[in-house]
Amino acid sequence: MTPEEVKKTGTTTLGMVCKGGVVIATEKRATMGTLIAHKETQKLYKIDKHLALATAGLVGDLQVLARYLNAEANLYRLKRDMRMPVKSAATLMSNIMNQRKFYPYYVQLILGGFDQTGGHVYSLDAAGGAIPDRYTSAGSGSPYVFGVLEDSYRENMTTDEGIELAVRAITAAKNRDSASGGMIDVAVITKDGFNQVPEEEIKKMMEKLEK
Repeated sequence: MTPEEVKKTGTTTLGMVCKGGVVIATEKRATMGTLIAHKETQKLYKIDKHLALATAGLVGDLQVLARYLNAEANLYRLKRDMRMPVKSAATLMSNIMNQRKFYPYYVQLILGGFDQTGGHVYSLDAAGGAIPDRYTSAGSGSPYVFGVLEDSYRENMTTDEGIELAVRAITAAKNRDSASGGMIDVAVITKDGFNQVPEEEIKKMMEKLEK
């Protein structure tokens, strides 16, 4: 599967490492070609208290992979009495997808989390490639997100600054990419765990951008 084929599925997701945590965000529109199939679709999955998955691609494939990783993370914690390191989770997901590279999952994933070594973000492709980065984006709206992040991302920005930047970047994608739209989901992962940003806070940020 080529990157262009994945982009045709539509979606905008992003992940970034901030000072003391990781910010993961997605919009919520699901499309089938030019049809808006669902206005409110889950694309951001809590995998464990310290892990999140932002997903672009076929809904069935995405849900299966999220369930796989959630189950494996729970088993890891039960067997070892510790949380699965983010790098291990990325490697596991990479191996799962690589086993299907000749009949691939139609997905593009961003895995983010916080462990004993700090915050981490990985971009995973359909063939199983797993690339760590300070920030990344996936889906049809990703070119617009990268434009905002390249201009405004700073390595030492706080998670609050990261949330505002994530909302601004995905709003830019929604304004130019017809396959992206609806509400925005944002989660922050720190040493204290996974925290979903309340929808009312996101709406206030979106309204501020419209002024």
